[in-house]
Formats: sequence, C-alpha cells, structure tokens
Amino acid sequence: MGKKRIIAKSGDEASAVEKGTEVKASKKSSKKQVIKGNIYILASFNNTIVTVTDEKGGVLSWASAGNLGFRGTRKSTPFAATLVGKSAAEKARRFGFSEADVFVKGVGPGREAAIRGLFSAGVDIRAIIDNTPMPHGGVKPSKPRRV
Repeated sequence: MGKKRIIAKSGDEASAVEKGTEVKASKKSSKKQVIKGNIYILASFNNTIVTVTDEKGGVLSWASAGNLGFRGTRKSTPFAATLVGKSAAEKARRFGFSEADVFVKGVGPGREAAIRGLFSAGVDIRAIIDNTPMPHGGVKPSKPRRV
C-alpha cells in the first residue's frame, strides 16, 4: 500500500510535496450530535448485546457481556446485562444521546436488567418494544415410526 502524496497548488504545500514530506489533511475534530435514537437489546441464554443507533440505524456504540470481561456462564447473568446497558449508554452519551426507543429481542435472563442499566445511565426511554421471534406453525412433525 505505500505512502500517499497530496498534490496541492499552494506555495508551502507544494514545496513540502517537492521535498518528499507529507502534508496531512486536517480532519474534523467535532463529533456528530445525536439526541434521539434506538437501542437494540439481544438477550440470548449465553450473552447480552446492547447496540445504540441513531434514528436512521447507524451504530453509535455497542457493548456485550463478553466485551466487558465476563466469561463463560457469568455472561448470561442479569448483573452482566446491567453493566452492558450502562456501558453502551455511557459510550453513546459522548454524542449527546439522551432519549431512545428500546427494542428487545430474545428470552435470556438479561432482558429487564439491560433496560434497568440503560435507565440508570440517564437515558430517557420513550417506548419498549418486544421483537422476540415467535414461531407460528413450527417445524414439520416427524413421520410415524414403522415397525
């Protein structure tokens, strides 16, 4: 991949390119401000994952029990889910995030605990929506046994 050179026509930048040194393009130092958004909680039997997004669906922050250092069966505890909710909300606070709709999916032990963690981190919860997939019809039953 090699070094990229910036070719510019102004005096000091052109001389810098000729000398072989690089001129870095200045980046925006300010982050975008997002006040409203959505929070998605996936509570499985083995882990709890919380994702904070803006209203369009762009991810601002996320956290999981494994990401916070919990291993094995401790990942699936309500205590771990509480810390996951707090961690994801505090990361999103850097963007000015303050109010959200919460979408919960799964039947794990961290469902309510993750919501409590979000609330304790100072997020105003507008609505809680359950998106847990429910089977209707189910799988095809097995054929009767022939003896």
